[in-house]
Amino acid sequence: MTTNELPVRHERTDARKRKGRGVWIFLRDLVIILVAAILISILIKAFLIRSFYIPSGSMENTLQINDRIIVNELVPDLTPIQHGDVVVFKDPGGWLSPRDQEPQNWFVAGVDWALSVVGLSAPDSNDHLIKRVIGLPGDTVECCNEFGQMSINGVPLKETYLKLPAGVTKASGIDFKVTVPKGSLWVMGDNRYDSADSRYNTNKPGKGFVPIENVVGKAFVISWPMSRWTWLDNYPTVFAGVEEKDNENSKDH
Repeated sequence: MTTNELPVRHERTDARKRKGRGVWIFLRDLVIILVAAILISILIKAFLIRSFYIPSGSMENTLQINDRIIVNELVPDLTPIQHGDVVVFKDPGGWLSPRDQEPQNWFVAGVDWALSVVGLSAPDSNDHLIKRVIGLPGDTVECCNEFGQMSINGVPLKETYLKLPAGVTKASGIDFKVTVPKGSLWVMGDNRYDSADSRYNTNKPGKGFVPIENVVGKAFVISWPMSRWTWLDNYPTVFAGVEEKDNENSKDH
């Protein structure tokens, strides 16, 4: 061995060490990024948004069965609920039929739990309902007038989002008139003749009204499937007359 070979071997050893340190730094940074992303996702889910899937057709054609939606959890705690908002809420009591828990193997259950932690799965979707807000506290909601329309505080609504059976123009299959109590909502499905909403739960303890405290949040976007991606509208033009009348009443008081 000549002395000329020693520097070459040292350089090769140093290069291997630098390469090993580079791989270690890359793996360390990757783990840090993944942990940070998971923590951020958990915080976002806990305080800002949640994901739910749609288990029924009561909100068709706005929402289809198995659509996934993103819900803004700042509503109603920091942002007030408005007419026309699509809200997810906990069962006020007796709206949902008891369901048998479907058995899952440990792997599927574990994956479902992990995805739910970061807001990508919603294993409790079947324990919640989703409807459109029609009546706010103090509103008198009535259906139907001579044109088959529903009205709020005497203002008729032209509900462009409704799905009605062929040949039917009446906004509700049953007539009703209610005044929404303080701290509650009157909600209805867009698939008006196939929605067990406030109208069909008046015999329950809450008399068909949903306590605002039961609202989990406002649905604002369809996130899956990608072909269905769209922002969810609360149709301010439909409720414009009602909002104006509400504002006038508040000024009078």
